[in-house]
Amino acid sequence: MDLKILSANMRRIRNATSMSQKALAVASGISLPSIKNIESGKNEPRLNSLQAIAGALKVNLQDLFMNVRILQTVRFRSRKQMQNRENILADIGHRLDDFNYLEETLNDKIPFKLREARKKCSSKEVEKAAQICRQCLGLKDGEPIRDICGLFEHAGIKMFSLKNASDGFYGLSVGEEDGGPAIVVNTWDRISVERQIFSAAHELGHLMLHKDAYDVNNVDENKAEEQQADLFAGHFIMPDNGFLKEWDEASGLHPVDRVFKVKHIFHVSYKVVLNRLLEKGKVDKYVWPKFNLSYNKRYGRKLLYKVEPMGIESAEPFGLDKFVFYEDRFSKLVRQALESDKISLSRGAELLRKSISELQELIVQWKML
Repeated sequence: MDLKILSANMRRIRNATSMSQKALAVASGISLPSIKNIESGKNEPRLNSLQAIAGALKVNLQDLFMNVRILQTVRFRSRKQMQNRENILADIGHRLDDFNYLEETLNDKIPFKLREARKKCSSKEVEKAAQICRQCLGLKDGEPIRDICGLFEHAGIKMFSLKNASDGFYGLSVGEEDGGPAIVVNTWDRISVERQIFSAAHELGHLMLHKDAYDVNNVDENKAEEQQADLFAGHFIMPDNGFLKEWDEASGLHPVDRVFKVKHIFHVSYKVVLNRLLEKGKVDKYVWPKFNLSYNKRYGRKLLYKVEPMGIESAEPFGLDKFVFYEDRFSKLVRQALESDKISLSRGAELLRKSISELQELIVQWKML
């Protein structure tokens, strides 16, 4: 039993749930001095004590002994302090190891296709950087992106989603040195799919423009870099020539419907469309209240455009379906490894975070289609 790993995991998981040592002692039925000694690595606990602690922390027993890899080249910023930051990083490190294990087992490693393009990208020419990346990924001039997860995965970027109940955290990215590049997006139900797509492109902007800023110990947002990543994301997803073409073709529609049509074509938020109109000088600075008033008259409700996410329709009207943003390479690799007998059923269940019975049912469903 490695007491250092046990104590580190116990402390990390407890802190992530905002549980004090005293509360853990009460919940587990173990004395407070014993909890302190276990967490400090002084005492080796019995199995029944470990099971009680795991139950109180609502984790599996094996989670207390998982060897957590410390990621170093990470860009993880949030507008609010996050108590579970350490837990998220531990989880992503574990998932990255699983992803790389599958690629090596199947000899199916996809190289990072934007590595050379990054040398041509500069934070001083953000729009040009977005155009360079689009061209390198084979996107046609002005072409909308149908599947951003698939596009990134085919470019050698590992995509992960997680649900974290936070309106201050949208995503993070990991450098190649830690087994990436990888992009992680918060897919919490209260965050619109449009925002999830934008967050993925935003993190790509950081990977391409701010390679030297990847330091796990840096938790403070750099406003200039965030603005550059936002600008990159907007022009990567919705390039000017494509936007202007679609905007002009929809000129006969009601202005509100015109915005929503363009928004739907490029899979962006209506806010991105309005920001681009403002950027191109096609509207004045009062576009927000004007649009809100026009929307209210047309649909009989207001847009709370300064609040996101809201968890209600007005946060992103006529929003995209959740399957528009769905990563699938990892699960595909697991299926290939199972069907080629590269991994066992139990290992497959572990990788997909399912019980063996759940995986067996999934395998049955795989064979049906």
